[in-house]
Amino acid sequence: MELLDPQQIARALLLDSAGWARIGLTAPVLRLREQAAQELAMTICRRLVPPAPVDTDQLPLPL
Repeated sequence: MELLDPQQIARALLLDSAGWARIGLTAPVLRLREQAAQELAMTICRRLVPPAPVDTDQLPLPL
């Protein structure tokens, strides 16, 4: 298992996360705190695990 780098997490929280999510953690309403926590968690996940590269040879199919 790869160790997480606290500096990467700090950068993700400070630089990549939405301002409303950082402030939302202190909201008096539980629903807003939960939404803010979810947004911050998604930001960290996106920062630490970048998306897979797109294969340009794959043809897009209409749905």
